[in-house]
Amino acid sequence: MKNKLFTPLFTKFCGAALVATAFAAVSAGFALAQAQSNDQWPNKELRLIVPFGAGSTPDQIARVVANEASKSLNQPIIIENRPGAGGNIGTAAIAKAKPDGYTFGISINGPLVYNQFLYKNLNFDPNKDLYPLTLAVTQPNVIAVTAESGIESLEQLVDEIKKNPDSMNFAIPGTGSGSHLSQELLLQTVGAKAQAIPYNSSPQALNSLVAGDTQFTALAPIALVPLAKDGRLKLLAQTGAERIGALADVPTIKETGVADIVGAAWSGFVISNKVPQPIKKKLQEALIEALNQEEVVKTLRSQFMEPTPSTPEAFKAYMEEEKARWEPLIKSLDLSL
Repeated sequence: MKNKLFTPLFTKFCGAALVATAFAAVSAGFALAQAQSNDQWPNKELRLIVPFGAGSTPDQIARVVANEASKSLNQPIIIENRPGAGGNIGTAAIAKAKPDGYTFGISINGPLVYNQFLYKNLNFDPNKDLYPLTLAVTQPNVIAVTAESGIESLEQLVDEIKKNPDSMNFAIPGTGSGSHLSQELLLQTVGAKAQAIPYNSSPQALNSLVAGDTQFTALAPIALVPLAKDGRLKLLAQTGAERIGALADVPTIKETGVADIVGAAWSGFVISNKVPQPIKKKLQEALIEALNQEEVVKTLRSQFMEPTPSTPEAFKAYMEEEKARWEPLIKSLDLSL
C-alpha cells in the first residue's frame, strides 16, 4: 500500500536537492570564473584618473609612474585628467568606477583627508569607498618672503607678524589648500595672526608676494626655487618632517626652533574598495616596483618630490595621522566650502 504523504514529500525533497545542487554548481562556476578573471588581469589597457589638470604635480607623478608600471603589467596605462572642486570630482570618479581593477587613480591631501571636513556635501567617503594602494610622494611647502623684506629667518618672520598683525597678509592658492592649512597651523601654534589672501593658483599667489600685495607664503619648491636663485626670494623653512636633498640648505620648521609642526603635501594611488583583493595586490606591487625604479626616483627628486612607496596598511595609517592633525585645525578655523 502506497504512502500518500511520502510521495509529494519525496518529490519536494528531490526538487529542493536539485535546486541546491544547481545553485552550488552555478556558485562554483562563478567563483572559478572570478578566479580565472583575477589571474588573467590585466588583459586590456588601464585608466589612471588624475583629479587635477595636465601639468599639475599629481599629473606629473602619474605619468612618470604609469610609464614604468605599464611595463610590468604588460598593458598601457592611459592618463585621464578630471579636475574640479578641489580634486573631489576626479577622486569621486575613482571611487565610483567599475570595480574590475581597470580604473584607478592618484589623489592628494585634500580629497583624501581635508575635504571631508571642509565640504558639506562630499559625494564619496574616502575612508570607505577608496582603497589605499600606496603612498607615492611627499613634498614640503616652503615658507618664503621677498629678499626686499629684509627677513632672514622664520623666527624673524614670526616676530614681525606678532608686531604688525594688521599689516601682514599671506598668499594661498585656494582656501583649504595644503598651503593654507600649513600656514594657519604655524600661526596658531606660535600664537600669531595674519590674514589669508586666496588666489586661484600657485603662480597667482607667488605673483602677489613678488608684487608686495602679500608679505609671505608657503608654496611648492618648484614655484619658489627659481626666484630664490635669482635673489628675489628668501626661503625660510620647509614644512616636511625632514629636509629633502634638493633643499638641503633650507631647515624644517622644527629645526628653526619656532614650532614643532609638519605640514607636507603628499600624493598616493587609490582604487575602488570593491575591487577584488588579488587585483589590488597585483596593481600595488606594480606601482611599488615603479616607484623604486632608479630613473623614477631621479625624475621625482628633480621636481623636489621624495618617493615614499608604502604598504596599503602604512598608507592607511598615515592618512589617519593626517586626519588627527588637520581636523581640529579646520574646525577651529570654521572653514566650510
